[in-house]
Amino acid sequence: MSVDLWFTSATASFRDARTSPEGRSVVRLHADEFTAAVVDLHDRSGLALDLLFVTDDRAEGRGFGVHAVLADDQDHRWLEIVADLPPGAPRFDSLTRQVMAAHWYERYAQDMFGIVAEGHPDPRRLVHHENVPAGTHPLRKDFAWNTRLLPADEPYPLGRVEGEGIFQIPVGPIHAGIIEPGHFRFNVAGERIVTLEGKLFFTHKGIEKLLEGRSVDDALPLIERVSGDAAASHALAFCQAVETVAGCEVPALARMLRVLAVELERFTMHLHDISNICGMGTGFTVMAANGFRIVERLRRLSAGVFGNRFFRGLIVPGGVTAPLTASHLADVEATIREAWSEFSSLVRLALDSDTLRDRLETTGVLTRQAAWAYGAKGVAARASGVDRDSRRDHPHAGYGQLPVTVRTRAEGDVFARVMLRVDEMADAAELIRLSAGFCRERAGDAGHRAACACGSGDALGWSESWRGQILDWVRVRDGRIDRAVVRDPSFCNWPLFGELSPGNILPDFPMCNKSLNLSYSGTDL
Repeated sequence: MSVDLWFTSATASFRDARTSPEGRSVVRLHADEFTAAVVDLHDRSGLALDLLFVTDDRAEGRGFGVHAVLADDQDHRWLEIVADLPPGAPRFDSLTRQVMAAHWYERYAQDMFGIVAEGHPDPRRLVHHENVPAGTHPLRKDFAWNTRLLPADEPYPLGRVEGEGIFQIPVGPIHAGIIEPGHFRFNVAGERIVTLEGKLFFTHKGIEKLLEGRSVDDALPLIERVSGDAAASHALAFCQAVETVAGCEVPALARMLRVLAVELERFTMHLHDISNICGMGTGFTVMAANGFRIVERLRRLSAGVFGNRFFRGLIVPGGVTAPLTASHLADVEATIREAWSEFSSLVRLALDSDTLRDRLETTGVLTRQAAWAYGAKGVAARASGVDRDSRRDHPHAGYGQLPVTVRTRAEGDVFARVMLRVDEMADAAELIRLSAGFCRERAGDAGHRAACACGSGDALGWSESWRGQILDWVRVRDGRIDRAVVRDPSFCNWPLFGELSPGNILPDFPMCNKSLNLSYSGTDL
């Protein structure tokens, strides 16, 4: 069923409908119609469920709002389905039984708001660990950000496989490297992985709570640090949301500079990931040594151009802080050209290694069916044949003026994820060249930042980071943030380990892990 046909057939059920300037149709339904509508749009119309979240609207007499955001990629628009839940016992029929992508969102809503998704197949805690008292719901408006909780001992059972020769291996949450804490529980038969379950959220920062009541300018430093290696991409998504609320028209030069920053971030982090997978995961150390050397050159480029090593500080509400000088643009182009030339030779060397390819090919296979069902994002999705990219499907910043190529592969293994990153680096290098050229030609343009005074309203903002789609929903009231939903692609991709790890042997898990390279920080807001 087409989306337009769904609108026609469902119009009688609408309690309210409106269209937002960023291309989002907002439809409010009765609570008992919510789940059926979302399932219908996902299954019959083929729309991806990209976000599910809750708002505390009790002060307006509406109870709690449950919102599902679905993407109509073909027509470059979004559909937001909303239902009001009663304040006393808020609950709705679980989507997860039919739309697997909802499973973590619903558990998150249970922990943070006390919203029950009835019939959820795994209603355990997600964010809250054993030490959080029952009945603690931090994103409710009447929960103070500086609340000190008394220690508790609530159950948090992990899955266990019984049988002769089956053993459990706990890994983490403290690791030998400098990565953040995460616990992985393997059930194995010999070296073969039977099941794998992750337990995250050890370093919850409370960012969504801390954003409440802030101005958009005061919020931006927190947004840039949601996941430090995707600062430009997170800033872009958030700024676009607040710009929609403000009715702000970003200057053309600023839109293209935003592309430049995000593509520099993509090129750098893909290079880092490939070096990490091939070098640190398999022992092909020539890739690690030389790849990380080139990454350091790009970090220094960021320090020289942006004033820091992580592409922060350029993207702000209304545009950019300042246009890049001709010298900066020339430095960017020359550095990327040299980096790509050097790294291409390393890739050719790696492809000639039968030992390396043997470790990567057919390892950690994620099927297309599983990638779509879980709502996978970015390289994880595209390497399994899911053809989605927000730069093309929902053009933003300056991408609508550039030739965006979306690459996919069908194998779904670690090797496919590595080679897709190589392809995307080549495309990023070209987009950097084109955007730098555009900025040089428009260097004399007056204005790089428009006034962005937010009144009241809500909007979506998005970007296609190097990890995948970032999607934010921001509601502003009288210039202050009332609710900001920040969804990093890692939140969608962490559950994929339960699909791609079983059947592999334990020594292959580091490659599976590194081939997704997910952010603990971006997940644990």
